Amino acid sequence: MTTHITFVHALSPLHAGTGQGVGVIDLPIAREKATNLPYLPGSSIKGALRAGCSDEESRRTIYGADARELEALESSTQFSDQRLLLLPIRSLAGTFAWVTSPYILQRFKRDLRDASIDCPAMIFDNEIASLNTSECLVSSSESVIVIEGDNKVYLEDLDLVSKTTSEEVDAWAKWIAARVFPGDDTTWQDMLKKRFCVVHDDVLGFLLNTATEIIARIKLGEETKTVDAKQGALWYEEALPTETILTGMVRVVPNKKARENGNGDHILTTLQTEKPLQLGGNVTVGRGMCRVRISESKGG
Repeated sequence: MTTHITFVHALSPLHAGTGQGVGVIDLPIAREKATNLPYLPGSSIKGALRAGCSDEESRRTIYGADARELEALESSTQFSDQRLLLLPIRSLAGTFAWVTSPYILQRFKRDLRDASIDCPAMIFDNEIASLNTSECLVSSSESVIVIEGDNKVYLEDLDLVSKTTSEEVDAWAKWIAARVFPGDDTTWQDMLKKRFCVVHDDVLGFLLNTATEIIARIKLGEETKTVDAKQGALWYEEALPTETILTGMVRVVPNKKARENGNGDHILTTLQTEKPLQLGGNVTVGRGMCRVRISESKGG
């Protein structure tokens, strides 16, 4: 068994819903009960990867037998829920910032340890935990989200004092950028590093309730092309904004068929895809277009 870290980068608004809401938003996104953090169910990413696998033999080997098949065959892959890592927030400078918090990074550390992955940021003694609600940490002196001369970062309606950059924040920004945008994609790596921002957990909690995307939709009559008053005229949907980055884990446990074909190393290679996937709901209206990256299980 090997454990790998997954990264999901939203290229369009991502709606992983929970059905009908009870508040102002009719169709909210899925959130963890205790933390209120958004997540994408593991079944969503596994289903999209399975649907994109055109070879029937590989599909059965990696994802298991279809429910309609008589012969049972367990899946060789176990996907966790994909949880929030970086939330894009409007910024007065630099257009937007990729925002995270101490709690999210601590939880990410736990996943990295489970996957036996080394990260330079893990050697530090959690310097970022000392942040207060009026401060933030940016990745480097080249940050594009800090107002020059003011030493402040303006996120939505919040103004935060930018503290002196720490080695820990620089290490996190550099390491995450290299995994979300691997290879020679230096342009996007630099964009992430220059927009990386750590805020207090309470500040992120506020942004999670005010900075998600709310989309108003209407239903038109098929013949009249006017608002269909009989079947619901107007409703509001919530979505994670474009550029959101989620992370999770996938465990590879080769089933009988995979072991017959070798040691199962080919499974990870098959899971890697350069093509965007559509995850979550409302795919027919362009929601949920995402890039998916899967890390190696060892090495930093």
